[in-house]
Amino acid sequence: MGYSPQVLIIVLIIRMIDIYNLIIFARVIASWLVQNPYNPIYRFLFSMTEPILGPLRRMMPNMGLDFSPIVAYLLLNILKRILASLF
Repeated sequence: MGYSPQVLIIVLIIRMIDIYNLIIFARVIASWLVQNPYNPIYRFLFSMTEPILGPLRRMMPNMGLDFSPIVAYLLLNILKRILASLF
């Protein structure tokens, strides 16, 4: 017995959210370790995460530290739970 296409799409989206969370985590770690902002790995991580982190950063008050990765992680996990509750 197979799964319906809707369930497979939801599972795929949940897995993509998991991968995106890992990319955000890698960017946070790289921001502490990489001294050269033109490093190709850092540029890749930046280009993948900035479309989400940039708008979040602009909506949040400036508190000296960038909390946008934490907020993105929390929002993505809320989205994951909502999607998981659909099946």
